[in-house]
Amino acid sequence: MQAMKKNRLSKSLVGISLSLSLLTSGTMLLNPHAAQAATADTTAAATAISTSKANSLINTAESYIGKVRYGFGVRDTKRLILDCSAFTQLVFSKNGITIPWGSKAQAQVGTAVKSKSSLRKGDLVMFSVSKPGQINHVGIYIGNGQFISNTTSSGVVIRDMNTGYWKDRFITGRRL
Repeated sequence: MQAMKKNRLSKSLVGISLSLSLLTSGTMLLNPHAAQAATADTTAAATAISTSKANSLINTAESYIGKVRYGFGVRDTKRLILDCSAFTQLVFSKNGITIPWGSKAQAQVGTAVKSKSSLRKGDLVMFSVSKPGQINHVGIYIGNGQFISNTTSSGVVIRDMNTGYWKDRFITGRRL
């Protein structure tokens, strides 16, 4: 008796699933604009989530201003002595995103963003600070041509990447 009830329940669930599947596919066939609107809504929601995550990354990074000391090749998160890539790794980790340590390693994650004008908030930005053309500094793009990073001279700071020292040092960005 129990087996018959389970069997009927299974058949009912399959029937309901099939009916819903046909109903939604029929709606898309009969009203393609509704299907496009649904896709647009999904895309907008994904963008909102990305924007929210980017803002969270930036807020986390800014919370370390004045608290982190720079140490070349150092990743001491307990004492907050970090190099630039350990800083970005820490910020992303605090937001549930795992990235490797090292600016060259971080330059391999996500997808490339070749031009400054294509950067979005939350993108990693890579620079050459010693050997021309070689990535050896990383930060997080915060919008309006600015980025936040951990520097040897000032610790965690926000800088303009379109003027002064940083203007001609940008190599690439990475979007996660």
